[in-house]
Amino acid sequence: MAIDTIKDMLPAYAKDMRLNFSTVLTEAGAPGLTEKQIAAIAVSVALSTKCKVLVENIEQFAQDFLTEEEYQGAQIATSIMSMNNIYYRFTHLVSDSEYGKLPARLRMNQMANPGLDKATFELASIAVSAVNGCGMCLDSHEKNLRELGVSTQGIQSAIRIAAVLFSVSVSLSVE
Repeated sequence: MAIDTIKDMLPAYAKDMRLNFSTVLTEAGAPGLTEKQIAAIAVSVALSTKCKVLVENIEQFAQDFLTEEEYQGAQIATSIMSMNNIYYRFTHLVSDSEYGKLPARLRMNQMANPGLDKATFELASIAVSAVNGCGMCLDSHEKNLRELGVSTQGIQSAIRIAAVLFSVSVSLSVE
């Protein structure tokens, strides 16, 4: 099993991550999320960490829950958020507010039909935005998710998945 493979690879100092890793990837450990949402979030976050062994094992885990089109939707979320998080973090953090008034001129056509339902795409997007540290994107996706009826607990679960998978990737990268 992919999850067990990753847990076995974690060093002793990452014992808490070993425990958290198997928990947050279940419906019981990620309240407010479906198995499909958990898998899509996990794929998006794993891709954003750039940790090859994590990506490979999360891909294997996600095969039980996502169609090929949904998997591509998770990839789309990662790709677009990686671009947007850099751009919008810059416009938010730079002192000159003039940048925020300029059109972004960044293509995001795939957002119209990403292969995931809107709520799942937004959950993957907020999780990647958390990893990438873009406050503007976090605010925007959180607002969209609330409008779509996703609970505070569901949003928190997406961020918990992002936090744990990122920590796991760091532990795996230094070993």
